[in-house]
Amino acid sequence: MTEAIEVLLLDDEPIVGRRLQPSLVKDGYRVEIFTDSQEALNRLREKEFDIVVTDIRMNEVDGLEILEQVKARSPRTQVILITGYATIELAREALAKGAFDFLAKPFKPSELKEVLFRAKRALSED
Repeated sequence: MTEAIEVLLLDDEPIVGRRLQPSLVKDGYRVEIFTDSQEALNRLREKEFDIVVTDIRMNEVDGLEILEQVKARSPRTQVILITGYATIELAREALAKGAFDFLAKPFKPSELKEVLFRAKRALSED
C-alpha cells in the first residue's frame, strides 16, 4: 500500500487531536481531527477512511455508535476505540461489534502508533 493511510481521529477533548496529529502526519498518515461526533459522522458519510480512531464517551453520538455506522458503510475500515472508562465488558462489546482494537486512556502516542501500524498491516492483507 503506497498511498498515505487516511485516518479520522475523533475525541471531544481537543488536546488529544492536537497532541497526536503532528506525530501521525510525520509518520505518513493523512489525519483529519474532529471534536464533535456529529461533524465526524457527516464527514464519514462523505469519505471512506482507512482507519477511524474514536473516543467512546462523548456527547450526542458515542464511539460504539460511530463504530457501528463506520462498519455498516465500510467493513474494511479499521476502527480503534479509545476511552478513559475502560472495562472488560466495554472492550468485549467493542470487539464484538467489529473494533480492531481498544486503548485505555491515558496512553502513550507510541502505543497508538503500534496499534495504527497493526491496523495498516491488516488493511494491506485484505
